[in-house]
Amino acid sequence: MIKVENCAFDEALLYDLENLVWVRVEGGGAEGGRFRGAQDVYGTLRIRIGITSILAYVAGRLTSVRIRAEGTEVERGKSIASIESPKYFGVVRSPARGRIVQVNRLLQDRPKIANDDPYGDGWIALMDVDSSSAGDLGMLEPLDRCRDRLAERIREMHVRCFSAFPDHEMFEIGVECAAVIPKLDELVSRIERGEVVHVVSDDPTADIEIVRWSEERGHELLEIRREDPLIHMIVRKV
Repeated sequence: MIKVENCAFDEALLYDLENLVWVRVEGGGAEGGRFRGAQDVYGTLRIRIGITSILAYVAGRLTSVRIRAEGTEVERGKSIASIESPKYFGVVRSPARGRIVQVNRLLQDRPKIANDDPYGDGWIALMDVDSSSAGDLGMLEPLDRCRDRLAERIREMHVRCFSAFPDHEMFEIGVECAAVIPKLDELVSRIERGEVVHVVSDDPTADIEIVRWSEERGHELLEIRREDPLIHMIVRKV
């Protein structure tokens, strides 16, 4: 994975910057943005589609992913799925005209996989694209060609990515960290092992206190990031 403005991107994929989705050619690859080696005898290309880390963070912790039925014909730019969180409802748009041949059923019961692993187990759908849609696929770009524009979009959209996608948020502004720790203890006591908490504080000693808390409680401190005057801390319950 390559980090761009702290957001992860897979350099082996191709990207649709307009719709913030990625494409992987199944059974083949791409060189310089040109597809190779994945067409069958009928000229059909099979692609895997998912959301980028940008869209995953814009949406927030997903509570629902509804994917259109297998066999559905979809035009470029039209919805192949809807994604929903407590703060967001939107669609995943197709990067090309084609037919959905397989959907990721894991997302029905575990939609947050698309947040945690958007380039792996959190993929959305497989689609067959015929040769008449080659122009659509030619609009996709490898990471090395679009990295600067991705960074620009991240900044424009005020996206903040972390080492692990948070399950819970604590914004404690104007509160001494000594008072934040009991609240964090209370939250951690109610959540499942492996869940991640994003704590935001403007107490200048917050990073010191969170390191001490992590060592004493045995929970995993994944990241501390200073963005003056705020300190962002990512912890995982062990």
